[in-house]
Amino acid sequence: MPLTQTGTKNFIETYNRHVDMVYRVCYSFMKNQTDTEDMVQETFLRLLSNQKKFADERHEKAWLIVTASNLCKDTLKKWWRTNENIEDYPDLPQKTNGSSAVMEAILSLSDDYKTAVYMYYYEGYSTAEIAQFLGCPDATVRSRLARARKQLQAMLGGADE
Repeated sequence: MPLTQTGTKNFIETYNRHVDMVYRVCYSFMKNQTDTEDMVQETFLRLLSNQKKFADERHEKAWLIVTASNLCKDTLKKWWRTNENIEDYPDLPQKTNGSSAVMEAILSLSDDYKTAVYMYYYEGYSTAEIAQFLGCPDATVRSRLARARKQLQAMLGGADE
């Protein structure tokens, strides 16, 4: 179904409002700019083809986070995808703007923990909202957050409780 002028305008507004957040979610999984951009594009294509009506902006945002996360997970599971050693490409430009140790630790978490941490700490969703979006019990989300905090504390050398 072709988009109307109003539909196009609404899509562009939604894109502009959420593209940075979707990029951060995708980058946390893909860990490189090229694959991240592909996943961002695919996420918004899904939104465009879905033409889903959202109850409010928070619901729209959560749908985009979950969709982006799932697309990235599916892509990473594909049999043809291989992990290559960065040392095999010495001529690649290196980012020197220094990513923080905290962000590197978060990126190293398992996908379930990473999604919960991102939605809770970076986007401000409650554990009940995250559970609803992910289709799991609230207690599962709380457990994932607790385990993620424990792993982050161990990785970052935090004080023992």
